[in-house]
Amino acid sequence: MTVIPKGDIAVRNRPEIGDWTTPDELAQLQRAQLPRIFEQAARSPFYAARFERDGTPRVAEDFAGLPLTSKQDLRNAYPFGMLAVPRAELATYHESSGTSGEPTASYYTDDDWADLAERYARKWVGITPADTFLVRTPYALVITGHLAQAAGRLRGATVVPGDARSLALPLARIVRLMHRLDVSLTWCNPTEAMMIAAAARAAGLRPERDFPALRAMFVAAEPMTVARKRRLSEIWGGVHIVEEYGSTETGTVAGECPEGRLHLWADRAIFEVYSPETGTLSDTGCGQLVVTPLYRAAMPLLRYNLADDVEVHHEPCACGWRLPTVRVFGRTAFGYPVGAVTVRQNDLEEMIFQLPLAYEVGFWRARAETDVLRVEFEAPDDVRDRAAVELAAAIDRTLDVRHAITALPVGSLVPVEALTAHRDILKARYLFGPDESWDKALMYQ
Repeated sequence: MTVIPKGDIAVRNRPEIGDWTTPDELAQLQRAQLPRIFEQAARSPFYAARFERDGTPRVAEDFAGLPLTSKQDLRNAYPFGMLAVPRAELATYHESSGTSGEPTASYYTDDDWADLAERYARKWVGITPADTFLVRTPYALVITGHLAQAAGRLRGATVVPGDARSLALPLARIVRLMHRLDVSLTWCNPTEAMMIAAAARAAGLRPERDFPALRAMFVAAEPMTVARKRRLSEIWGGVHIVEEYGSTETGTVAGECPEGRLHLWADRAIFEVYSPETGTLSDTGCGQLVVTPLYRAAMPLLRYNLADDVEVHHEPCACGWRLPTVRVFGRTAFGYPVGAVTVRQNDLEEMIFQLPLAYEVGFWRARAETDVLRVEFEAPDDVRDRAAVELAAAIDRTLDVRHAITALPVGSLVPVEALTAHRDILKARYLFGPDESWDKALMYQ
């Protein structure tokens, strides 16, 4: 166990894999921490008001009667309505990506960060001092880049802060870094891993052969089908593709075991499955994932509904971790009707990436219209027609919907310039020569 020496909720031993041998022992670890997290939650304005209205939970048995905490609750409490420690104790402040237009705030103490980094670092392939670890996710207000950097440094790796969606670090530069620095581990989303491979090819490199130091790619942020995961590994020469699942509000909540299954970190949080149809909560089954972190001082969350569609099981796994398994469908599990059939992204993804590797189909898009499913994808000239015919046949077998398949030349969906550009952000400039444009003076260019 890891002993944390200071802080109210932080004065405890955090469990590690192997500290329990049965489900009952794991449940005992959870129950023992609940009174502490109740006490900490009562220090935040949001939960203090809720407890004043509904009664304060004090013992583990009170947990079952607690209501859910929603994303809207976090939005309403923005920015510091969930804060349970003095602001002087905060180490970092974060916000969600705000795709809905209303961000949620999250904050962590140094001790919270120790828990976050430990959970992320539970990679079965290991993160070691010998590794050069490229972090290719945002370092902005979201937590992803900071999380990987903290875990990498915890394990002694050399961290390369590659950021993402940054003009300062275009794909071409990322390829150069990976190739010249002998990067052995990466952290990005699956689409980014596909983009980097395409950028490597555009630079005259072969992702399957010219990056011999690369041994694993850690991926998250997009639910993946088995076919897509397998294809990513093939593209990169058989490296391990290791999945991660979490959020800015919670940090890592699940990681992949050597058997290729995602396990919930149930020693560090309590997980439940919520059914919106019935309003009930259970330990297993299909529904929305509900999380109660057990070692969180700055921003305790009680029964926080992540609103991601999942399937949770408590079944033995050959890895021996004795933790529940989870399949994550995310918010892409929804579908659109085409005629009488509901078309889902996962169904299409599975078919796309079951096409032969030689077809080099990586980038695609689809539109579900009232009476026709339109699919477009990129493929090289010599295989484009065959790929279209085989995908059409797969859709006929699987979905039986009217469809229009269009195979596009390479570069149609992801322009070659996006893969090869070396343009960098320039510093502000004030003085220009007589033949220079000064339209962008004072601006980053």
